This record gives sequence, C-alpha cells and structure tokens, in this order.
Amino acid sequence: MGARMLFSSMGRPHAVALTAPGWVVDGAADLQNTDSLEREAGYAPPAYLDDYYWWAYVHPNAVRFFERRWLVNFILWGNYVRLRDAALAELGEALPGRLLQVACVYGDLTGHICERAAAGGGTVDVVDALPVQLRNLRCKLPADAPVRLLVRNAADLRLPDASYDQVLVFFLLHEQPRALREATLAEVARVVRPGGKVVIVDYARPRWWHPARWLWYPLISRLEPFASDLWRHPVRDFLPLSVRDLPMQRTTFFGGLYQKLVFTR
Repeated sequence: MGARMLFSSMGRPHAVALTAPGWVVDGAADLQNTDSLEREAGYAPPAYLDDYYWWAYVHPNAVRFFERRWLVNFILWGNYVRLRDAALAELGEALPGRLLQVACVYGDLTGHICERAAAGGGTVDVVDALPVQLRNLRCKLPADAPVRLLVRNAADLRLPDASYDQVLVFFLLHEQPRALREATLAEVARVVRPGGKVVIVDYARPRWWHPARWLWYPLISRLEPFASDLWRHPVRDFLPLSVRDLPMQRTTFFGGLYQKLVFTR
C-alpha cells in the first residue's frame, strides 16, 4: 500500500480548537475545520508544501504518524535531544523577552521553550503555514503557556520590524526552495531587534567518511529535494546582505551532518 493510500485510510485525529485564554490564531478563533479557516482568511499555504511534503506535514494522518519523539529521534540518527538542547542552551534558561519560533516542529522543543518563557516572564510566538500543524502543537502545550499561534508563511511573516529579542529556526531551511529560504531569512533579519539573537539548527555537509553521505543522502534528496542545498552551500549564502557579514558562531554535530548557527543582529 502506498503512503498516500495509507494516510487516506487511517483514522483522522481528534481536532482541538485554539480557543483557550492566551492563544491567538490570526484569521479565526477556531481550528476545528482547517479548510474552512483557510478559505475564510483568504489564505493558502505555499504550493511546495502540498507538492513535496503532503506525506510529512500536510495530511492530518501524516501529523498523527510523525508526532512521536522516538520517530523524530530515529530520523535524526539519535540526535534529537542533543540538537534540541543545543538550541535551548542558546536561548537561555529563562526567557524574559519576546521569542519567535518560525515553523512548528514535531517533538517537545516548543514545550521546553514555553516553560523557559514562563520562568522568565517572556512570551513566545509560533508561526506556521499549516493550521493543522498549529492544531497539533496546541494539543501538546498547556492552556496557560505564554504563547501565540499564528498562521503565517515564513517568507511573509506580516509581523512588525525589530519586534523580537530572539528568533529560532529549527530544521526548516532544508525543506524550502531556495527563493523561499532566502525570503524567510530576510524576514527573520527584519523582525529581530538590533542586538537580538538568531538561532538556526539544520542539516549541513557531513565529513567524507560519514555513512550519511552514502546511506542518508540518496534517501533525503528524494524525499526532501531542497535539502541538498545545505550540503552544497553555507547558510550564510542565503542570508540577506544586511546581515551576511555579521560574525556567526557555527557548531557542528554528529560528524558534521547537523549545524547550529548563531548570530546577533
């Protein structure tokens, strides 16, 4: 049975509305009916998501299937916790300001971010192009988490200039076509305040001896056709000119297959 048929035949997960106090969804107060929400808001996700990632993010049964931490850890060769904690370490134990997370992620990363924001008196905004992903995230977080969920295209955030103290982009860039990747990073540079921090965690080109070069690359290049860009080019190449020459701290993990990049605006 093909994956498309499998997801079509699986039971749909229960929908949960984003109506609890402290939660905001632009365009509607209810995500029970994702299709209706998109029509009412005059909003459509970027076409590449339906074209290439219906099996991983778009179909509700895909969300149900992949929302397992052990599976996310398996996909990341056992490095999920290590990479999650590397990102959290950059953000700080307590978050007193405003943080933007660009795109939902499977796993418990956002829950830990919200705990740190609550401890520091800060707030978190999470944007995603897919309401189904925001609904899934809502299921994972407590109702009193200091967070807003916003239906947004990462390449067109429609958020105020210089409005965030920190921005996190966790395993998004490798999924985007180059033009949208560049637009996303331009938006990130625009919304972070002067002196604010940008943290990026994603794939990188592994060392020559790494088994991923021979085992993982053929698979991921077929399933995620834009990921190879991060093997061929440094992330700096995709940054806008306004921040391209800023000092950047780069740390690699697992033989170079993953990287964390940090720069201050």
